[in-house]
Amino acid sequence: MSSLRSTDIKPLGHSVSECLDDFFQTLNGHAPKNLYDLFLEQVEPPLLKTTLRYCHGNQSRAAEMLGLNRATLRKKLKMHKIKPDAAN
Repeated sequence: MSSLRSTDIKPLGHSVSECLDDFFQTLNGHAPKNLYDLFLEQVEPPLLKTTLRYCHGNQSRAAEMLGLNRATLRKKLKMHKIKPDAAN
């Protein structure tokens, strides 16, 4: 089994940039409204779900990895209607 090298990992910002480029292309020159809010609505739920899954549903560990207070994580899960146990 080979070990993962840092050169094998594509920076997250690169992936986000590519997705945003694709998004802007689909707008055909139209200006998006509330792009920041739209971005957070689209990105935050999968970030929370994937982190919880990575942490095997352990909210304390997920909150620590995300740099959030556990209560804040729970609030965000509720806001996005994510069931903590659904992450497993």
